[in-house]
Amino acid sequence: CTVIFTRLATRDLHKPISILFCNLAISDLFTSFSGFWISMLFITNPDITIFGSRDMLAPYSLYTTSILSTIYNLVSIGIERYLAVAESMRTRFRVARNHSIAVVFINWVLAFFLGCLPLMGWNCLQAESNISVLYSPFCVNYLVFIAMPNVAVAFLVPLFTYLRIIIILRKRKLRMQACGQATGTYRSAETQVARTSISIWLLALVSYAPFLAGVVFDAANQRCHGELYPGVYIFRNCTAMLITLTCLGNPLLYTLRLRALGARLKAPRGLWASRVRACAV
Repeated sequence: CTVIFTRLATRDLHKPISILFCNLAISDLFTSFSGFWISMLFITNPDITIFGSRDMLAPYSLYTTSILSTIYNLVSIGIERYLAVAESMRTRFRVARNHSIAVVFINWVLAFFLGCLPLMGWNCLQAESNISVLYSPFCVNYLVFIAMPNVAVAFLVPLFTYLRIIIILRKRKLRMQACGQATGTYRSAETQVARTSISIWLLALVSYAPFLAGVVFDAANQRCHGELYPGVYIFRNCTAMLITLTCLGNPLLYTLRLRALGARLKAPRGLWASRVRACAV
């Protein structure tokens, strides 16, 4: 909420990337609310979160929608940051507010469609053969369909975009050294990008890898609820807690650090064109 209110109240932050930051905060907020809803249901009636019921479809679907929206926002921010740094200043201005609004709209439509498929009928309330043991009344094939590609996207796309940013900054630093110019700004920006990108990737790994492991375990072990040890359900609850913790990690990584990082990346661009022309001469 602090991220949303701060960026809406500050005119200097009304930029395309700020729209993505606000949308990321909104999806994290929905994740927290839906996770709190599931927690209350678990406290009041633990059996429905283990054996599954129709009452769990709505909170589970909202939770899945929020997680998917968060993943798509993380990917969109990484791509926007890559376009902001790649090539030249002209590339940066191609990402306009209308583009960010369109990306936000597409992210939510896709997240709602995929997350609400159980509400549209893809659930195992009647079909007991394919029911998920850990996430009843979801179907195992639905969880595999959702988890595999989206977790892969959450890992691979940010890794590629931030690695490309680091490579671009390093190339520019080497060109500045060839021109005999100081490279302290690029070296500082490269270090900041490396630290931030590693933190982002590790946060995604810690948050989503256990959930993926739970889905794989669920698909590989066709057992009844009574045959599973309580530790399996404790692991399931811990995976939900780790995903919810990203709601605290995302504002710290993307709002507090990237604002200073943006100032560092923005400063050398004006000098870059003149120094390249001087070096060419």
